Amino acid sequence: MSRVLIVGAGLTGSLCACLLRRELPNKVNIVVWDKSRGAGMMLKEEEILNYVTPHGVSSIVKHYLKESAGAEVLYDRHVTHIHRKDTGWEVRRKGGTPERFDIVVLTMPVPQILQLQGDVESWMGENQRRMLEAVSYSSRYALGLFYKAVTRIDVPWAAKYVSNNPCIRFIAIDDKKRNLALKNCRPSVVVHTSVPFGIQHLEEEKDAVQPIILEELKKVMPDLPPPDSIKCQKWRYSQVTRSVADCPGQMTLHSQPLLVCGGDGFTHSNFDGCIESALKVFEVLKSSL
Repeated sequence: MSRVLIVGAGLTGSLCACLLRRELPNKVNIVVWDKSRGAGMMLKEEEILNYVTPHGVSSIVKHYLKESAGAEVLYDRHVTHIHRKDTGWEVRRKGGTPERFDIVVLTMPVPQILQLQGDVESWMGENQRRMLEAVSYSSRYALGLFYKAVTRIDVPWAAKYVSNNPCIRFIAIDDKKRNLALKNCRPSVVVHTSVPFGIQHLEEEKDAVQPIILEELKKVMPDLPPPDSIKCQKWRYSQVTRSVADCPGQMTLHSQPLLVCGGDGFTHSNFDGCIESALKVFEVLKSSL
């Protein structure tokens, strides 16, 4: 039985795990590592089609991980090195001991693939490296404002785009957007900044950027009550603006043992792109097992 490591618990990685468990249950031992503290998927705002999930878009990822029952899903696993070891791969992570795998699937943002140390660079062709280095992403900040259950946010909309502010791009009253009408539900507001603002402040500390966003939010929503708590998130790799050119949804860096890359950086940055890449990666996995 082959031990398969999927790096990245986003939509592409979780669907790969689901497909492996569903189609090849007796051939693989699935391990999923993600550097974050939990499963999730970022909401992309420039999609052609808009998908709405009552429990949030991360529920799609969690569904696929649940469908990959038996897979070992671990968080706070930041991969740093990949070395060829006999007929497989030795994978190292921050603060942990190296582990051995027969197959490795990389679904994190392309710049993070390029930052990996070890043997990855030696197995990557010069043309492949140029293609990966040409990938670009937009950057932005997201702000979550959380309120006590008794708080009322009295606006006639659940979500809206903002076009006349240099900082604020999108605002959602999250409990309304998710159609949560529970009596004790805590209201929350999610704010996305514009890409130019995100790029301008990308290298600054979140604590320095948060007051600027709040000040601009007051201009857009002057009657917004003070929140009970606030969380600021920097999205360095928010949305793919230029994907890998002429790529069939995946890039195989090494075939025996298999080392394959996937994700929206190899297709296009929306829900369909992540699904398309997962299906292409699975085809490669299936043919090698």
